[in-house]
Amino acid sequence: MMRSMYAGVAGLRTHQTKMDVIGNNIANVNTVGYKSMNITFQELLYQTTSSASGPDNATGRAGINAKQIGLGVTTGAINTQITTPGASQTTGNPFDIRITGDSFFIVSDGVSNYFTKAGAFYVDSAGTLAMTTNGYTVMGWKPDPNDPSIIRQDTVEPLQIMSAENLTVPPTPTTLATASGIIDVNNASLNSDDGAIYNLNFYDNMGYKYIAKFSVKAVNKATREFSIELTDILNAGDKGRSICNGDPDVLRQMVSFGGEGQLSTTLKYDQDEGTFEYIMGEGIKSTMLSFNPDYTDPATGETMGHFSDVEIDFSTTNNFDNNGTSTFGLDSGDLKNNGAGKQMGNMIGISISNNGEIYGTYDNGDKKLLGQIAVASFSNASGLQKEGENLYSETMNSGRFDGIGQVVTADGGGMTTGVLEMSNVDLSLEFTEMITTQRGFQANSRIITTSDSILEELVNLKR
Repeated sequence: MMRSMYAGVAGLRTHQTKMDVIGNNIANVNTVGYKSMNITFQELLYQTTSSASGPDNATGRAGINAKQIGLGVTTGAINTQITTPGASQTTGNPFDIRITGDSFFIVSDGVSNYFTKAGAFYVDSAGTLAMTTNGYTVMGWKPDPNDPSIIRQDTVEPLQIMSAENLTVPPTPTTLATASGIIDVNNASLNSDDGAIYNLNFYDNMGYKYIAKFSVKAVNKATREFSIELTDILNAGDKGRSICNGDPDVLRQMVSFGGEGQLSTTLKYDQDEGTFEYIMGEGIKSTMLSFNPDYTDPATGETMGHFSDVEIDFSTTNNFDNNGTSTFGLDSGDLKNNGAGKQMGNMIGISISNNGEIYGTYDNGDKKLLGQIAVASFSNASGLQKEGENLYSETMNSGRFDGIGQVVTADGGGMTTGVLEMSNVDLSLEFTEMITTQRGFQANSRIITTSDSILEELVNLKR
């Protein structure tokens, strides 16, 4: 048989393989995170009919090159354009994440880790972040149990971001409050028998809301002294019921203000300092609303142990002539809202930052770090092996995953939510490759038909 016929067969097979690669690329033109592939041909084998010889100085004869006949073509390599990014598609889904840079998401089937660029995720019934296509869990790190505000970068594990413990945040008691504004000595309410009434809203350790009522009176206009008295504490969640039933003696057993066993204190304005600096004759700028933890309400059996003491800062209160109008007020928290206290919060949203940190937002205003998506990078990403379902696995030529991963911003990458990376297939290139492949296939088929015609002529010689 003629060698050219087998060379033509090899050409047909190799061009068919190339067409298979092209067909797969075009089929995945809209596959999320798909990376196109290309094929490189190489010569198959050569039959040497005459070896090369060198120059002969004795005879003066020149050297002769080898005579070799090629036996066709074969597939040299099939490469994945793994580092070429695809176009962005906006979805608006907060769990659709595009990853930029050379890193990959880490996902797991519960046994092995895989790697992907397809960031179409969702949260399953157990609250775990997972791939929408196959349910593989997204891997990352959890907050440090000793300091939940930072991430502990340990061995990656599934991110259960909406676990029962993350759906709510515990309440925090009020520990700080601020008295601010202007106290005008000519204000009519300040000079009345009942004084001007001001409310301070605060929370206990269990997140229940209460209202402390204070009465402020002008004691001495000349020396600018004022009294501030705690008159009642109301349970805001129980139709404003007084927790002491309006009895000052019972209130005094439950709580003190301005000193142990007291319900009032004196504010004196210091003109040199420009603030109410002297309370009870002491050079301090704040006073404490203190609760008696041992007091038990005889009607309900409740103790005061679930209350925290509240420090009230008067340093931003002023005494000016404001045409008889006082702007004085009491607010929970300091000037930066620290120590304001909060009720229990229910999760109302989740956000993912550029570096993969996942935060929960709650209806009490809290924001909680839930975890961080880890990524993996490889010294030779093109050496990863495709496993189908938009997944890759490590090989000996890609480099090994260390089990910990890294932050996506470590190599200049980032994450964008509500966006997916689409296929990087270039249709114009694929159609061009398809044309040249078709022509190559046709040309190789002609080798076979022409070789067959020659063989036919050879057979016909016996006639």
